[in-house]
Amino acid sequence: MSLSVVMGFGPAGAATARLLAERGHSVRVVTLSGRSPEPGIQHIALDATDTARLIDASRGAAAIYNCASPPYHRWASGWPPLAASLTATAEATGAVLVMLGNLYGYGPVDGPMTEKLPPAATGPKGRVRAAVWEQARTLHEQGRIRAVEVRASDFFGPGVTDGGHLAARVVPRLLRGKPVSTLGDPDTPHSWSYVPDVARALVEVAGEERAWGRAWHVPTEPALSTREMIDRLAAQSRTGPVPVRRLSPAVLGIASVFSPLIRELKEIRYQFDRPFVADSSAYEAAFTVRATPVEEQVRATVSWWRERLGTAR
Repeated sequence: MSLSVVMGFGPAGAATARLLAERGHSVRVVTLSGRSPEPGIQHIALDATDTARLIDASRGAAAIYNCASPPYHRWASGWPPLAASLTATAEATGAVLVMLGNLYGYGPVDGPMTEKLPPAATGPKGRVRAAVWEQARTLHEQGRIRAVEVRASDFFGPGVTDGGHLAARVVPRLLRGKPVSTLGDPDTPHSWSYVPDVARALVEVAGEERAWGRAWHVPTEPALSTREMIDRLAAQSRTGPVPVRRLSPAVLGIASVFSPLIRELKEIRYQFDRPFVADSSAYEAAFTVRATPVEEQVRATVSWWRERLGTAR
């Protein structure tokens, strides 16, 4: 099978690399620090903004999957050089560039988000993410590269830890029957992207020429509020319902003094204070991947956390 290069080994990068390896692809993962090899996957340490080295590492690849991202509080300065290196590598090698995107670029909207919405982000993180895709799309239209973007909402599922809103700050507490705190209104509808579905969508569009040149939303189950998701997790955990508390602006303000991540969340508060709903019907009409039923998502997530914490039942 062909060589696939995966940038980054966070939840989505790891799921994508392992899915490709399971399907018989030769997989090369690029991260800053590298890792020990695992079956079917070679890990190399490389700064992805070093274009010459990235081109060398990607020669012969059929596809480059970008699941890497600069540190959250450095998106505005970190994304442009990373994106420039990725597109230059795609042009030099001829590999399809499959970009994992998000929904920030739309900005606050009324109603479900579709891929037809124009970029209207009001903050720097949303604007830079929209610009990264627009630049890749322009190069695609010029015939210089082949590119596609798959946009996900907030990650959920096995492997999602500190960066997830339904992960390290929530699941370990509810497994102990403790109250959990959430960002924004816990009762507003919200779309959650299950990481295995993200990986399956990335791999599918890489091999579908008719997918290239545009963005697609990851197949996603109907939106559920944070409280509804926590209730389902608690029920699966058999710990019973747990209190769900909204973090107050005062608490967030104090926390932001000490945490760059909390400080940066101010830009995306709208995503949790109002409905944040992704419409994935365009993808589902064109391709075969479907969202995993939410009951299966919750079951797998609780099982993963129990194993991680050593509390398996």
